[in-house]
Amino acid sequence: MAGGAAAGKGKDADQGEDGGRRQNPLRIPAFRRYVLASLISATGTAMAPLALAYAVLGEGGGAGSLGVVLATNTVPTIVFVLAGGVLADRFSRSRLLFAGNLLAAGAQGVVAVLVGSGHATTATIAACGFVSGVATALTVPAARGAVPQLVPAEALQQANALLRLPGNAVKVLGPVIAGLIVAFAGPAWALGWDAISFLVAALLLLGMRLPAPVAAESAVAQLRSGWRAFWSRTWLWTYTAAGTAVVAAWLAGYQLLGPVIADRQYAGARDWGLVQGAFALGLLVGTLVCLRLRPYRLLAVAVTTGAALLLPLTAMGLGLALPWVLGSAVLAGIGLDVAVVTWSTAFQQHVPEGELGRMGAFNDVGERLALPLGYLVTGFAASRWDPAGVLLVCAAAIAATTVLNLCVPQVYRINRIDPRQDLTPAA
Repeated sequence: MAGGAAAGKGKDADQGEDGGRRQNPLRIPAFRRYVLASLISATGTAMAPLALAYAVLGEGGGAGSLGVVLATNTVPTIVFVLAGGVLADRFSRSRLLFAGNLLAAGAQGVVAVLVGSGHATTATIAACGFVSGVATALTVPAARGAVPQLVPAEALQQANALLRLPGNAVKVLGPVIAGLIVAFAGPAWALGWDAISFLVAALLLLGMRLPAPVAAESAVAQLRSGWRAFWSRTWLWTYTAAGTAVVAAWLAGYQLLGPVIADRQYAGARDWGLVQGAFALGLLVGTLVCLRLRPYRLLAVAVTTGAALLLPLTAMGLGLALPWVLGSAVLAGIGLDVAVVTWSTAFQQHVPEGELGRMGAFNDVGERLALPLGYLVTGFAASRWDPAGVLLVCAAAIAATTVLNLCVPQVYRINRIDPRQDLTPAA
């Protein structure tokens, strides 16, 4: 059954007395397939960051080498995601998701073989990370635009939450299991499963058929018109600009310095796996909250709850005991998931379907723009100064940026749209 037809039937299948507000997106076959593919790939993705970090550290690299690997993975996402956004507004998004997952499976498979055979170097791991970054550039804009094609507008928040629910559940145990695998068998095994999970997800997505958006312009013209539309929405570009600082500070602190601090202050891979598991538990709780909570001020909630990311950075930077770090990681996960779901719902409700790929791509570029520099600068700073102090600087950057973003008046105007009254996206 074609994905578009399935979605269409799903939109009519569960209309109750309240006009469909209680519709369950899982009744839509194509959406169920999409959720299953996301769940399977999440089992590998949950293990990959820890395994990658300790693969680099195991080859004799330090914070600087890990920063190079993470930066190399991020660069192609920034360079190619605009192309991915244009493609997502011109071609079948399900086909793009299939191609991206297949490419990621190949890249992670090569890394696993190199690490397992003892031939991995910082350069070879970084090269495979570059390919994985290209895969991300293909899939992220397509994934963001696929959900509105699968479910009706009134079910978007529930669909966004349900899409994250199984993946977040897997992430609770994934890092813990990855920590044990890395400690006792080595990172190659965890990286190998990541490759297999991407392959299985690609095969599932191959059976999902989403119709291609109607594109009347050339690709270049689409990119230009997309930029004008993006810049005309103050709430969108200011949120993106804030994300440039928040995402860089969070990922540079958490992904890069987190394993380093765990090696110095805690019990290495085992305790870092517990921290990641606690963060994933918070993500799961945040998803459950979003299944029940329907805030009206979607964008303001997204900005505010995202600030919880500074908590584990602060706890580790201050050298607090592991239980405090775990508790702060849970709170950060709750905040982040509420932020992601409310932001996704606001974005999907206030941006026309034919522009979702390009608007999402501009947002992704903006949020990742500072990542390579952030990884390199943070790695450089941590190699010369106390990594704990650098973590506190990252936490302060998140706090300051959140306050500035909350000063933008339009943040309080991008609110939930009631489909029974108005489906017109905000300018």
